[in-house]
Amino acid sequence: MSEPTVDIDQLQQRLARVREEVGKRIIGQREVLEGLLVCILADGNALLESNPGLGKTTMVRTVADVTDLDFSRVQNTPDLMPSDITGTEIIREAGGEREFVFERGPIFANVVLADEINRATPKTQAALLEAMQEKQVTAAGETYDLPRPFFVLATQNPIDQEGTYPLPEAQTDRFLIKLVLDYPSYEEERDIVNLYTGSGSGGAAPAVDKVLTREEIKQIQSLVREVPIADDVRDRAIRLVRATREAETVDFGASPRASMGLVLTAKARAFLRGRNHVSWEDVEAMAAPVLRHRILLDFRAEREGLSTDDVIADLVDEV
Repeated sequence: MSEPTVDIDQLQQRLARVREEVGKRIIGQREVLEGLLVCILADGNALLESNPGLGKTTMVRTVADVTDLDFSRVQNTPDLMPSDITGTEIIREAGGEREFVFERGPIFANVVLADEINRATPKTQAALLEAMQEKQVTAAGETYDLPRPFFVLATQNPIDQEGTYPLPEAQTDRFLIKLVLDYPSYEEERDIVNLYTGSGSGGAAPAVDKVLTREEIKQIQSLVREVPIADDVRDRAIRLVRATREAETVDFGASPRASMGLVLTAKARAFLRGRNHVSWEDVEAMAAPVLRHRILLDFRAEREGLSTDDVIADLVDEV
């Protein structure tokens, strides 16, 4: 029996509709939204750095609503235990008998927002990242698979805020991309105020339609890997990652995991934008999100006032 044919054009059109539906609730932040969708299509996890109150929870919840995915949120605090995320065994009475039952934690959802991950202790961070990596949870000798698709968005406050436990570089490398959410422009902020405080809004978020199913997302994730990339574009992307290990302003460069992530996210971006091949523009666009959390600048870059994104932009121009 032959497999049913896949209408790729229709899936790409519906992805465009996803962006339109999310836009009903989120004003601006187009690059961040595109990064989130790229990460989901590439079957990865994202790290999001922002100040409080910029709508990240609303954005992630809306993406889940539009794509018919289960959503859960974990508020990280210093007293949060690993079992508070993964789940724990409880005693349940049934018919006069007691039995141990595994009570699943909030990690068992399609989309998990781990808010302020750098406020959790390293032990709790490690439990979350292990679940991300293995796509499963082990408790009392039993292994439980996490639902698919599975996507973790971990947010963190700027490191200079008090009461934080910064993620080690080896841990941040597990995130496919890092996105930076900035303050809206004046016009965008005015539209946000009008949307949520105007007459008839009641302060509630506007309704959105479900556009994609979780099965279709899994289908798209498979299609993304089949998007062709020319050898010269792929090789140039690899040279870009390798250049981070040789740059004078970089102490520690990106690993081969970054090369794989850069090519995969470029494929996902091409598919999201309705194209059937990867261009260098896709690689350029994903260079900063894929690399900014994987390289560590040296004192010369800091002395010259260069940011990580500045260094990445220079390397993109050079390769």
